[in-house]
Amino acid sequence: EIEKQPNEVKRPDERPHFHYQVGVTPEGVEVPRCSMDPACLKEIEKQPEEHRAHVPKGADPKWRFMHRVGPRPAETKFKELNAEPVYPEKFPEWEGNMTMWGTKMLNALEVVAEMAAIGLGLDRKAFVDKMRNGPHLLAPTGSDLAKYQDVGTVFAGYHYDLNFLTIHGKSRFPGLYIWLRNGNKTPVKMPEGCLLLQAGKQLEWLTGGAINAGMHEVVFSEGTKGAVAKAKEEGRSIWRVSSTLFGHIASDATLEPLGHFATDEAMAKYKKCCAGDQVQEELDTIKLKPNGLA
Repeated sequence: EIEKQPNEVKRPDERPHFHYQVGVTPEGVEVPRCSMDPACLKEIEKQPEEHRAHVPKGADPKWRFMHRVGPRPAETKFKELNAEPVYPEKFPEWEGNMTMWGTKMLNALEVVAEMAAIGLGLDRKAFVDKMRNGPHLLAPTGSDLAKYQDVGTVFAGYHYDLNFLTIHGKSRFPGLYIWLRNGNKTPVKMPEGCLLLQAGKQLEWLTGGAINAGMHEVVFSEGTKGAVAKAKEEGRSIWRVSSTLFGHIASDATLEPLGHFATDEAMAKYKKCCAGDQVQEELDTIKLKPNGLA
């Protein structure tokens, strides 16, 4: 398993010049946007104690490998967001396995996107047409629970996903918390064989805020501690790995409130732009776009 490989094996697959949008992202690189956003920090401060997020401090102690899924655009002004995929040298089966699983997850996202469009009173293809040739990324994400084993350790600080829709399978260990629209913090408990979907910022943009990007965090909890003890007894890996796919709107497609969501208020808040520009601004904020790179 790639997460167990020593750093000197993983680091050659790092691509900071592509804003870490392909290849490996080492732990200690990505910084939660909330940690630098006064409005978000005030939001946490106002949350009731039982529903309060952990205040993000510093970069996340998680590794991630970004694998491009689906066709790339023939032409784009956002080449760094649509780079060729990276294949780890020591894993010859990587391309086949990742493409197979990533394609299945992307297909599921597209079905949900069509269902959502119909339910929201939009044209059935309103979302999926904008997803075509998007920079969709299968991004298995891992944290070493042998190295980080204190209750309260934050692996992914309080944040929303910058993309359109996120889908993932059940993680090996608990620790994911989400915030409902009413502000309640809820631990995620997924049945076997199910997939979890979360709304991202691009969906919020296209619906003019009718659907909010889902806030969430990943923390070493008491539940995580118990699951780690059981895994050790059974001789299983104690890396926390989640299989996550980030479904995107195509970089050169337009982000703006659609149809009946295009009210004056929504258009003023969610200004028309290229999805690629929105992604680059987000990557810059969370330290995945190194200084000096366009």
